[in-house]
Amino acid sequence: MIIKAIKLYRDGFMTQPFALGGEDGMDKFDPAVRYRSSLQNFLIDTGKEVILVDTGLPDEFPDQVPDEKTMIYMGSRIKGYDEAFAEAGYRPEQVSRILVTHKHADHTGKLKSFPNAEIYVGPEDADAPEFEGLKVIKAEYNDGPYHNFPASQKIADGVYLIQAKGHTKGNSIVIAESEGLFYMMHGDVTYTDEALYENKLSVVFEDKAAARQTLDMVREFIKNNPTVYLSTHTPLGYENLEAKKVVDLANPPAGIPPGEIVYRTASGKYVCGVCGYVYDPAKGDPEHGIAAGTPFEQLPPDWHCPRCKKDKSVFNKA
Repeated sequence: MIIKAIKLYRDGFMTQPFALGGEDGMDKFDPAVRYRSSLQNFLIDTGKEVILVDTGLPDEFPDQVPDEKTMIYMGSRIKGYDEAFAEAGYRPEQVSRILVTHKHADHTGKLKSFPNAEIYVGPEDADAPEFEGLKVIKAEYNDGPYHNFPASQKIADGVYLIQAKGHTKGNSIVIAESEGLFYMMHGDVTYTDEALYENKLSVVFEDKAAARQTLDMVREFIKNNPTVYLSTHTPLGYENLEAKKVVDLANPPAGIPPGEIVYRTASGKYVCGVCGYVYDPAKGDPEHGIAAGTPFEQLPPDWHCPRCKKDKSVFNKA
């Protein structure tokens, strides 16, 4: 079995309140503390088929422009998803299945690029706008427990889709078994590995109680099985993969601070740092009473992201 990271963005950051403040409150954490951020998805080559875990952002997604209020910034675009996928050594028609951990655009944006792929997603997420026009298979999790996880679906020999609600109501994780190790591709159960070690939820969830239960199950699994933790939004995801680094919850690795951030000129558009929705002032949000031509700064205080319902504070300049 071969597992590869499809690297898309690098040199970003997230703040400690965003990454750890989901239960204790953002005010309990230091906004000056930043963790490294990036964006990558993963590919599993079983030797018999090629399986993707999530796909990248849509091609039209604008680059973000961070400022002192930004809570999460994925970083600078390395290359488009199609180019990154080709550099991994594969063609789109080779992909037989795509396992979607959840509905957000940074995990679903290139689904249409894979004409032969069956798309699996948790049933609660399957009707989201991200899947419009696509034929999706609602995960059934009908293969019983997987270790301490109560509901799983075997996708291929050594590859399992596991129900893991919380971040979204249809959230799942993927575990691939290879050479005695368990490779856990978890989407956004945590945004950074520091949260895994400190046992903290991010501020992004649709069901807090379920998110807590999922993180508890993830940590229990890791305690009992040699697990390589493959995150989407921190370079630790691909660094762990390349080093085959097994998580030791009792011994957190030394943190590496983010590098220098490259600042750019803003376009007037704003991007939701959670789900990738783009607010374009030229279009407004007419479905929610926001006329075309309304600058983001003039949106009412109670306006929320039309897609994930988070408030204005999670939006970044683009």
